[in-house]
Amino acid sequence: QVQLVESGGGLVQPGGSLRLSCAASRSIFSFYAMGWYRQAPGKQRELVAHITSGGSTNYADAVKGRFTISRDNAKNTVYLQMNSLKPEDTAVYYCSTYPSPVIWGQGTQVTVSS
Repeated sequence: QVQLVESGGGLVQPGGSLRLSCAASRSIFSFYAMGWYRQAPGKQRELVAHITSGGSTNYADAVKGRFTISRDNAKNTVYLQMNSLKPEDTAVYYCSTYPSPVIWGQGTQVTVSS
């Protein structure tokens, strides 16, 4: 069974940056499209960005131009570079398969606050 481990979250001021990482436990990772999702308190989990096995990307309108998703198949890792962070980006961030998320890690908390 594939396991996913997210890391890189933390507390950052508005306008700051963070880089999230998601490491998969198995090499089959490279065959799957992957997505970053987030869940804010009291809200449903939503898709933030996804990347295909070939590297094509797409973003939610709320993060377009600020976030960048990338992947390193040799390291079984997907990244989310988050710039110009806003308080409304505060959430627990998860990675999973896309378009059908079937495995969830523990997530990583991102808090944007002054």
